[in-house]
Amino acid sequence: MTGTMSEYFDSAEVREPQERERELFAKLPVFLASVLDSAPGLAKWLNGIDPAEINSREALVAVPVLHKADLMEFQKEDPPFGGFASAEALKGSRVFQSPGPIWEPQGLGIDPWQTARAFFSAGVRPGNIVHNAFSYHMTPGGFIIDTGARALGCTVFPAGIGNTETQVEAAAFLKPDAYAGTPDFLKILMKKAQDMGADLSSIKRALVSGGALFPSQRKKYREQGISVMQCFATAEFGLIAHETMDSDGNPNDGMVVNENLIVEIVRPGTGIPVAEGEVGEVVVTNFNPSYPMLRLATGDLSAFISEPSPCGRTNLRIKGWLGRADQRTKVKGMFVDPRQIAELVKRHPEIDRARLTVARKNDSDVMALSVEAKGNILPNADAIAATLREITKLRGDVAFVVPGGLPNDGKVIADERDYSS
Repeated sequence: MTGTMSEYFDSAEVREPQERERELFAKLPVFLASVLDSAPGLAKWLNGIDPAEINSREALVAVPVLHKADLMEFQKEDPPFGGFASAEALKGSRVFQSPGPIWEPQGLGIDPWQTARAFFSAGVRPGNIVHNAFSYHMTPGGFIIDTGARALGCTVFPAGIGNTETQVEAAAFLKPDAYAGTPDFLKILMKKAQDMGADLSSIKRALVSGGALFPSQRKKYREQGISVMQCFATAEFGLIAHETMDSDGNPNDGMVVNENLIVEIVRPGTGIPVAEGEVGEVVVTNFNPSYPMLRLATGDLSAFISEPSPCGRTNLRIKGWLGRADQRTKVKGMFVDPRQIAELVKRHPEIDRARLTVARKNDSDVMALSVEAKGNILPNADAIAATLREITKLRGDVAFVVPGGLPNDGKVIADERDYSS
């Protein structure tokens, strides 16, 4: 192990792996037994499985994987949370809606999504000012980051998204030490500052999520004097894993799994853990009494790295985000779901088939919708583009193809971004 305790958020990060594993699976049966009465949806999903028996990773595999489509069905039958949230724990808290839609409650405590740890590993320290450019509107993203930074002892400017010129003016005046937001928006912010002649050199560190951080982007930020680290987080769990750095401030390979979570990587559609190093779907179990989740499939792909992190943290390490297990795709920090494309087609009966392509252009995500029309009538491209924006909250071009021109591969959303460069 390298480093000193001052380099770690807490002593839990450097426990012996066997000790962590024992504590997690000694805690899990007790936790489940304590929440089943207040979370009848979870009890229904267990379908008679005795929580006392779920005391190891091998035993956990007997529990079926809960997919977000399943959760949405539970929520439709028993709104708003499908019987997975404790009404008592929600008093004085917040409720959010994520694309799908899926409803999520805020958990308990000052750092309910456990993101302070990611800020610490990114080099942010108490007393720093954080410019938070994640959305505070409807979805929990802004609050996930906000609560973690403040729990660490930082001062947070809740910038939110958009209003780029105003954000630059605020940052130039406030002189934040760190940025939090998507990788793409940091580029937009710095470019706008350059155009305005504004000085944002106070920003030395960044914690990014909600989109891929491409190596070329990280290099450009480093040249601007900004050390950028990324984390993997979801609305249901908050921080799942985060990058760490070496003594020179360079990122170590992969991401270290957060404490107080059980993370599995399974073969999509089966729930069976894959062999070490094999790519599969990330499945997570938490210990959140407000919103207990047992084997929830995130829809994200990753793989375990067998070697421990050189930073000295001893938890499991994953390769980071490697794509989607389903066709639900994150674009500019927002998920776009095949159901949304189906809704668009439903609203435009003149469309026979449609396929959304996501690509990169000038270091930004771009969307293009290819449309096959019914009959010989050419649909209105502007009207379809407006519907696409209304449904997904994102802009996209619309192009028409001849009948039969779309591939017959079952894909509604095709992610053609190159994550290697």
